[in-house]
Amino acid sequence: MTTRRLTGYGQVLNVRKGVTGVASLNKVQLIGNLGGDPELRQTSSGIAVCSFSLATTEKWDGNEKTEWHKIVAWKRLAETCGQYLTKGSTVYVEGKIQTREWEDKDGNKRWTTEVTARDVQFLITKRTGAAAPTADASTANIPF
Repeated sequence: MTTRRLTGYGQVLNVRKGVTGVASLNKVQLIGNLGGDPELRQTSSGIAVCSFSLATTEKWDGNEKTEWHKIVAWKRLAETCGQYLTKGSTVYVEGKIQTREWEDKDGNKRWTTEVTARDVQFLITKRTGAAAPTADASTANIPF
């Protein structure tokens, strides 16, 4: 069995050939700007959920392309995002990609792919014009 060591973005991943599932990683890192004010709500069981859209823009040779990402934060992380973030805030988001299925009002099945945030760092907030406190999910006990 051969082992290879892959590095990148400060991460080390050991990959062993012939072993199923060892090289699996679901990690997203984004820096971008909020497209609108975040939506903070509670689940029926009282858990805080904050959703917001995040724009990331690539520029090359006079060209520009913007991608929009759906971000979801839970529990204390959600509360902190809802308190400090506004449209235009610049943030770093780290989390994982998840796809979930839901039904629309007509009973049709729909799918949504979003980033479930583990860490959100407020780089520049529009409310204060300065860096705000870091929200870290390690204190929020997110179950994943």
